[in-house]
Amino acid sequence: MRQLLVFAEREDAEEVAETLGEWFPELGVPRVVRETLAGEDDAEDAQWLVVAEGLDTAQWERVDALVEEYDGWRESG
Repeated sequence: MRQLLVFAEREDAEEVAETLGEWFPELGVPRVVRETLAGEDDAEDAQWLVVAEGLDTAQWERVDALVEEYDGWRESG
């Protein structure tokens, strides 16, 4: 199942992606992508996403705790 980890800051997204790559090396390092919000005139309002998939329920609990540390959240994607 693909999940999107959403962050306001690029650095936060990159750090989380790197950490996930270390925690779950079999999955590789997740992609970090920029998502602009529909209708937004200011590119500064773009969100940064870490695209993650292939984790089980217990692993997602650990990931959710990490994401919260960086003031992010998880969405289905």
